[in-house]
Amino acid sequence: MNFSKKIAAACLSIGLAAFSLPAAADDLDVLGQFLEQNFPVESDPIGAFAAMNAAEQVEAQAAYAGPLLASQSALIVNNKTGEILFQKNPNRVMPIASISKLMSAMVVLDADQNMNERITITEAEIDRLKGTGSRLTVGTTLTRAEMLHLSLMSSENRATHALGRSYPGGMGAFVSAMNRKAQSLGMTNTRFYEPTGLDFRNVSTANDLNKLVQAASKYPVIRRDSTSNYRSVYTNRGQTSYKNSNSLVREGGWNIELQKTGYIREAGRSMVVRANVQNQPVTIVLLNAPSSLSRVNDARKIESWMLQRRS
Repeated sequence: MNFSKKIAAACLSIGLAAFSLPAAADDLDVLGQFLEQNFPVESDPIGAFAAMNAAEQVEAQAAYAGPLLASQSALIVNNKTGEILFQKNPNRVMPIASISKLMSAMVVLDADQNMNERITITEAEIDRLKGTGSRLTVGTTLTRAEMLHLSLMSSENRATHALGRSYPGGMGAFVSAMNRKAQSLGMTNTRFYEPTGLDFRNVSTANDLNKLVQAASKYPVIRRDSTSNYRSVYTNRGQTSYKNSNSLVREGGWNIELQKTGYIREAGRSMVVRANVQNQPVTIVLLNAPSSLSRVNDARKIESWMLQRRS
């Protein structure tokens, strides 16, 4: 097999999306140099690359080009330097579902309301957009602090809605404050219509959500509540226990500083995480993964990819 045919075979074996056949001899030389550096053998680097099994080729491609993610949009940013380590459709405007609750939490805390004030769940909190249920029955009364905790940890929609309804000026003022906060953070492609994320018109981009995470991480309450794993509260039906909506938090294997998951049909499975991964302080944004499993698998692929980059 001649030089160019070996390149073609190697490219085809990993998919044309990863490499395309060079058009000129100079380009062939460049690809040959890349393969010599990354797949060193004494005599035939291209042949060695083509002979690799599929799993090895995927791993080699990921180490060079970035992790292969199911999420439609993704961003990985070093929090210390601001360096973008990886991006995929970072400016695509998409529904963000319950990631909206990070903005809601900042607006609640910015208002400096009494966190011990008791708020009662009313029929206004019933989800009439998606018809989702809740264990916070109408008539349940919790403190504002408890409502915020359930909103951030377990993505409890009725708790979030009650926080917005009890804001000075009511829900309209609360949503206006969310949008003003977004603009003040430079989130130019972000818009909120309500506090929970159930409305698909709550939209943003991966780049904007990185700004949201950086801002939210400055609030100790948001860091604590979003990463805690258990809360027990008393509702009209007795004691009710809640856990974190993020399996990465529940499993305990990641050093997570702040997180929020999100799901509605229009948004797919999404997640933002601020964590220390492979000894790097990073923010990870994943939008519109097809399933909860693929969302978590994307995060684990990122962890593996970052390990490969260090080695």
